[in-house]
Amino acid sequence: MPASPQLLVVEDDAAIRLVLDLILNGAGYTNVLFASCGDEGLEAIRRHKPDLVLLDLMLPGMGGLDVCREVRKNPALAEVRIVMLTALAQSEDVVRGLDAGADDYVTKPFDRQVLLARVRTVLRRAPATAPETVGFDGLLLDRDGHAATFRGEPLRLAPGEFRILALLVANRGRVLTRSRILDAVLEDDRAVTERTVDVQIAGLRKKLGDWAAHVETVRGVGYRVCP
Repeated sequence: MPASPQLLVVEDDAAIRLVLDLILNGAGYTNVLFASCGDEGLEAIRRHKPDLVLLDLMLPGMGGLDVCREVRKNPALAEVRIVMLTALAQSEDVVRGLDAGADDYVTKPFDRQVLLARVRTVLRRAPATAPETVGFDGLLLDRDGHAATFRGEPLRLAPGEFRILALLVANRGRVLTRSRILDAVLEDDRAVTERTVDVQIAGLRKKLGDWAAHVETVRGVGYRVCP
């Protein structure tokens, strides 16, 4: 039987830590560590390299956003997944968390089933990588050859469209903000704006035909590729 993944909960509220401990253990996650402030949490992440971190945004000392940024700066921690826990449910707060490098977010007060579903989904994702070839549901993208096909038929994509689509497919299921997409695939062109991403996505949808149904707009946040 495979070992339970190691989870780290970084939360300053003792009552919420207890609730999370009961929820996670009840769902079979028996290898759970806890930290009560940002600095302690960052040290635990560096020491243990947990599979997933449930990270509160509003922490004493180092805040959750800063913890997330520090983790994402460290290549040795690239496989650590991060789910933000936040009482700040406005879209701009969610965007800040995703831009800092979080894989997903759960708002407080959280529903037990929603929390566990997010944990399962993020744990299933492979660590972010850039393979030479990525594909999904009949779409195949060859990064090295900069070529795209759908059900064996070639697609004529502009360079920016290809890079955005490859990024979304490689991170399917994960919401990517417009600014993160710009940073990842259009960073050499200083003249572009976040509106450029919307234009590229619109062009992609026209060229992808039926497959375009996989490209979802997350209102006020960004885009993701989903089943």
